[in-house]
Amino acid sequence: MTGPLFMLGTHQPGWLNRGRAGVPLFVSDRRLRVYKTLPRAAAPWACDSGGFTELQKYGRWTVGPIEYVARLRRYRDETGRMLWAAPQDWMCEPIVINGGVAAGQWFVGTRLSVAEHQRRTVANFAQLRDLAPDLPIVPVVQGWERDDYLRCVDLYWSMLGVDLTTMPLVGLGSVCRRQGTREAGVILRALHIRGVRRLHGFGFKTLGLIEHGHLLTSADSMAWSDVARKLRRPALPECVRAGRHKNCANCLPYALRWRAGVLAAARPAQNGVAA
Repeated sequence: MTGPLFMLGTHQPGWLNRGRAGVPLFVSDRRLRVYKTLPRAAAPWACDSGGFTELQKYGRWTVGPIEYVARLRRYRDETGRMLWAAPQDWMCEPIVINGGVAAGQWFVGTRLSVAEHQRRTVANFAQLRDLAPDLPIVPVVQGWERDDYLRCVDLYWSMLGVDLTTMPLVGLGSVCRRQGTREAGVILRALHIRGVRRLHGFGFKTLGLIEHGHLLTSADSMAWSDVARKLRRPALPECVRAGRHKNCANCLPYALRWRAGVLAAARPAQNGVAA
């Protein structure tokens, strides 16, 4: 069997252009919105709303739904080939809610409950759907514990009458920092049992795809940039010879090789060779 569609996350929107990456990309609105002339996509891509950064820095959304929808329409029409876009959801990691420092990053904290984050996530999907029924905006289930996610599924039904088991794709939020863990597997299997099976895993890379890729329809990650920068990996030999850069944190050839390595590592698991 084949594994999930794996989207290469990038902070370089220019890679969308013909002749650049040529693979499915995951690009943030925060990066695209500064472009006066948008790149024209050569391959399918999906748009991230930039929610993690919004809540990390401000503890709230500073971008309104009307403004976000206007930009998504522009991306759809001018960039083209947009598969779907994420909503303006509210992540439920404890660090996002409580604030503090994690991985060297300061989080201001929303000081709200998981239940309130879920309610706001579902309410935002309703707003975006009402404003732009023509756009492929996907719902996202948020939570922290397994039962939180199941309650979020129920919330879509009780608040909106939306049955997530019938949706073509549902995003799985707040799992990227534990995507390769048993916890992520428990959450994914619980959603499958509930009937929510067409899932996109935000921030799933090698370990997550090896362990849980068979439970995903698609996934994304831009961990390649952190690997190149934070782990102080040397630049590719060809980059060194050309004197391009000291590390490959913004390097397309490096990102493509990393993506190929992730897919190669995950492939045996998808074929039933690994657990």
